[in-house]
Amino acid sequence: MKVLHVWNTAGVASTLAKYQSKLLGWKTWVIARKKYDPYGLTTYGEALNTSAYGFAMRVLLYAARYDIVHIHDLDSIIPLIRLVYGRRRHVVIHYHGSSIRGKWLEKRARWGRADLVIVATRDLLASAPEEAGARFLPNPVDTELFRPLPHVKREPGTALFFYDETPKLKSSLEWARETAGKLGLKLVVHDRSRRPIPYKRLPEFLNRFEYFIDHNWVEALSKTALEALACGLKVVRWDGRVLEGLPAEHKPEVVVRRLARLYAEAGVMST
Repeated sequence: MKVLHVWNTAGVASTLAKYQSKLLGWKTWVIARKKYDPYGLTTYGEALNTSAYGFAMRVLLYAARYDIVHIHDLDSIIPLIRLVYGRRRHVVIHYHGSSIRGKWLEKRARWGRADLVIVATRDLLASAPEEAGARFLPNPVDTELFRPLPHVKREPGTALFFYDETPKLKSSLEWARETAGKLGLKLVVHDRSRRPIPYKRLPEFLNRFEYFIDHNWVEALSKTALEALACGLKVVRWDGRVLEGLPAEHKPEVVVRRLARLYAEAGVMST
C-alpha cells in the first residue's frame, strides 16, 4: 500500500507513517507546512516552506503517486482532491480535536466526501453524526523516541504542567496548582509559547519529572500526556486519577494494525 499523510497534527501523521513503513512495509510519506510546525513535529516526512496555495498544489502532485491520501484535520483540501482525482484516489479524513469539535454540521460538505472518517478521541466519536460513520483510532506514541532515559536524573516529588496563552490551558492552570498541592508535589509550570521545546528534545525534558499534570478542559488525554506515560512519568488526568504506563492501545504497533483494519473495512485497501 502507498499512503500519503497530509498535515501533521501533534506529530501523529509522522508516527503513523513511520510505523506503517517499518512494520507493514508500506510506502508512506508525510507533508506538512513548516509555518505550522515550529517545534519540529515532522520527524518522518517533510515540512515544506511554502504558501497555502503552493502546499495545495504539492498535495495534488504527490497524490498521483499514492493509493490513499490520509488527511489530518485539513479537511478544506478534500474538495480539491475530489475535483482533480474524482474517486481515483481514496481519501481519509482524520480529526484530532478542535478542528471538528462542535463543527460537524458546518463541515458536512467536507467530511461527507471522504471514504473514511477517523477521530482521535472518544468524545469526538460520541458527538459525530451517525451519517459520518466515524471510527475511533487512539493516538499512537513513537516509543522509539519517547521512553525512559537512564542518563537523565528524574527528580522525585516534581510535577510538570505545560501552559500557553490559550483560554483552555489558562482555565486548567489553577486546577493543576490545586492538584499538585493535594498530592504534595512541587509544580513546575512551563510556558511553551515563550520557551518552546523542540520535539526531539521533549523526551529528555519530560524524563526530569516524576509526574505530568494534564489539562482538565476535555475528558481526553493529551498527546503530551501519552508521551509522558511512555517516558515513565505518572500522569494526572482530568478527573484526578493517576495513571502509570502507556496503555497498549496507544502503542504504535497496535495502532497501525488497527488503522489497516479500518482501511480494509472502509474498502480503501485490499485485505
